[in-house]
Amino acid sequence: QVQLVESGGGLVPPGGSLRLSCTPSRNIFTLAAMGWYRQAPGKQRELVASINVGGKVDYADSVKGRFTVSRDSTKNTVDLHMDRLIPDDTAVYYCNGRHLGFQYWGQGTQVIVSS
Repeated sequence: QVQLVESGGGLVPPGGSLRLSCTPSRNIFTLAAMGWYRQAPGKQRELVASINVGGKVDYADSVKGRFTVSRDSTKNTVDLHMDRLIPDDTAVYYCNGRHLGFQYWGQGTQVIVSS
């Protein structure tokens, strides 16, 4: 079992920035991959960004150049830095972790982009 705890999120105006953090219950480098997904009202959950144990990152086309996923080994977190936010980024953001063939999810954190 792996528990994932998200922090960050909130209300931000268009063009603003926000950082989400995810803290797993085990060392981040023992997980095969971690990532961030989001789900907007009435839409399916979608991958936003991921990073594997080797450091390879992947982004959804809609966030490339605006979002950055990174690992902080001192804090044991995987962070999602979101810049130039737009209203279409409004969603519940979920942290995801993969370990020994299983997927684990955080509770989700709300991001609202609105003026």
